[in-house]
Amino acid sequence: MRKLILGIAVSFGLTFGLTAQNSHEGHDHDHGSHAHESTEVSHDGHDHADQAHQNDDHSGHDGGHHDTCDCGHHDEGPYDVTSTAYHHIGDANAFHVVGDIYIPLPCILYDNNEGSLDVFMSSKLSSQTFGLDHGNGDLAYKGYVLAHGVIKRVKAGQGFPLDQVEVCITEMDHHPVVFYEGNCFELEGETTFDGGLFDGGGFDIASTTTSFMDFSISKKVVSMILVFVLMLWVFLSIAKSYKARRGMAPKGIQSLIEPIIAMIISDVAKPFIGKNYERFMPFLLSLFFFILGLNLLGQIPFFPGSSNVTGNLGFTLVLAVFTFFVVNINGNKDYWKHVFVMPGVPKWVLLILTPVEILGLFIKPFTLMLRLFANITAGHIVIISFVSLIFILGESGANLAGAGAGIGASIPLTMFMMAIELLVAFLQAFVFTLLTASYIGAAVQEHHH
Repeated sequence: MRKLILGIAVSFGLTFGLTAQNSHEGHDHDHGSHAHESTEVSHDGHDHADQAHQNDDHSGHDGGHHDTCDCGHHDEGPYDVTSTAYHHIGDANAFHVVGDIYIPLPCILYDNNEGSLDVFMSSKLSSQTFGLDHGNGDLAYKGYVLAHGVIKRVKAGQGFPLDQVEVCITEMDHHPVVFYEGNCFELEGETTFDGGLFDGGGFDIASTTTSFMDFSISKKVVSMILVFVLMLWVFLSIAKSYKARRGMAPKGIQSLIEPIIAMIISDVAKPFIGKNYERFMPFLLSLFFFILGLNLLGQIPFFPGSSNVTGNLGFTLVLAVFTFFVVNINGNKDYWKHVFVMPGVPKWVLLILTPVEILGLFIKPFTLMLRLFANITAGHIVIISFVSLIFILGESGANLAGAGAGIGASIPLTMFMMAIELLVAFLQAFVFTLLTASYIGAAVQEHHH
């Protein structure tokens, strides 16, 4: 049991580190630069045309232009299902509870230009402690703003003040911009190390060159902490129960977890790994229960659930990397012989077979990463799409009859899909553990030719 707890702790720690670096996932996908024409704007009787012109000259040809805009009502056009889906499966620097109520989270931001580290709560970007208008803050601090729950920064060279000032986040061409003193200021893309590839928005080199790096404790990291604490409490309770009730029948939560562990041993570990299965049980059980816990937490549509952690490629990548190292570090000489010089195969065939086998070392964990990510993300998107029928058929509130038809169609479809998702939560945790055990078994198996 100590090994199991230690395995969970190590898995969580490493996953926490890498996923925190890939903390933002697909809210707006505004990774590009959108240039706008400069316009003369009067504010409080002062002419800002010269100031706008100077800022344009300073910023060059890649953005930084000022536009007239306001924070009133904007025609958002037809309902955008894609943006809504990305918003709900994405990450954020504030945890949504209900309505405009958000719980602020710690922001850890590194300024690439100044070489300084800024640490503050996301509530510093909003005058309301727990209230945010659609996840948008109304304050800017050192050029940082909270747009749709995600930390972004105003592009340099636009003359935007670095002090804490009141702003308004509004939309222009379906992208968030900052409205301040009669002018609109463009925002940088989300800060990522992968160019947005793992965010589901497609690779964009601009997002890797933001002026800051975000190491914040985001919503998904909080979800991992919650599951880690829950799993720690569960297994410590079970260990205590085993000591107190030695030789007696399981009771309480012990009777729930014990059959699951027995299933992993009898149906996964022993058949695939063999007699040396016990040394790998802490890792296999850690994978299974951590993935299962996160999957089940993601099924809860309200706080503290609704976080799509296992649908994050950064997270599944870390789990796949764990499997890669465990498999190859424990591989015996027969395993490596079958990779590089397979016995009984003609030499000329090895020229083709050996590169394929080497490539297979990386393909196996890669498929693990994609399988978990795709299944969990697809389920969430399908549910959101069903719910969106209400707004599509109702024309965003303009057609009450259509909205009623959307409700009638979306409720049964959503309930059915949520039942399937509950099954998938268990199934994907089991499949990931099963395939990991099969890879380990292939690496430690003794071959007899």
